[in-house]
Amino acid sequence: MSETRKRYIGRLIFRILILGVCVWTAIAHPEAYNILEGYNFWKGFSPFHILWILWMLDMLQQIIPAKNKVALGSQKLWENRFRPIRDRINWEGLRKYIISTTKAAYKVAIVWILFIAAIGIGYYCGLYNKTVLFLLTAFFYVCDLICVLVWCPFRLMMGNRCCTTCRIFNWDHLMMFSPMLFVGGFYGVSLLVMSIVAWLIWELCIMLYPERFWEVTNVALRCTECTDKLCTQYCPKKKK
Repeated sequence: MSETRKRYIGRLIFRILILGVCVWTAIAHPEAYNILEGYNFWKGFSPFHILWILWMLDMLQQIIPAKNKVALGSQKLWENRFRPIRDRINWEGLRKYIISTTKAAYKVAIVWILFIAAIGIGYYCGLYNKTVLFLLTAFFYVCDLICVLVWCPFRLMMGNRCCTTCRIFNWDHLMMFSPMLFVGGFYGVSLLVMSIVAWLIWELCIMLYPERFWEVTNVALRCTECTDKLCTQYCPKKKK
């Protein structure tokens, strides 16, 4: 097992613990979720401030170049993780690849928007409150790494080989914090805005540097060069 996979399994366990604490808090101390209202974020300190900082740092890792401890799938937009082919780039092939993967990506976007819209309708109909929306975000926080380490439904829609080559790898926080659209307040809005910034940078880099996102033009994305070994369930079986 690679060091990266071990590290991400540790992160998954940590996220499950966070979800458990959030659920327990909602039952035992529901008043703690008043932090979600308006500017209550600035009226005192609580464990939810620590979680807010952790989430912000997670997103910060996506929008600045990092050489270590961050999966290549998340960092392939940066030049320091790009290993160009020695041959001449097939720009027409690259263009077709980017168009096809982008079409698939926005099919995922439509499905997710409809899903979040349904959640919003439920909230405005009074079926649940902001605490439930927060818990849903914490649940998505866990699901994010389940998609990487265990099984990803979006891979079926995208048709990509693995997480390293995934077109929407850095959409994770935008999808995770989308319930915050209905939460409002400084806590929810700040997280949602930061996730939109991370998404915009990712999408901008795909438009400006598409060669970094295709394994044909970026050698680092090829199976033979993989050191992360995050999504081992999708790795091709090597013949003996």
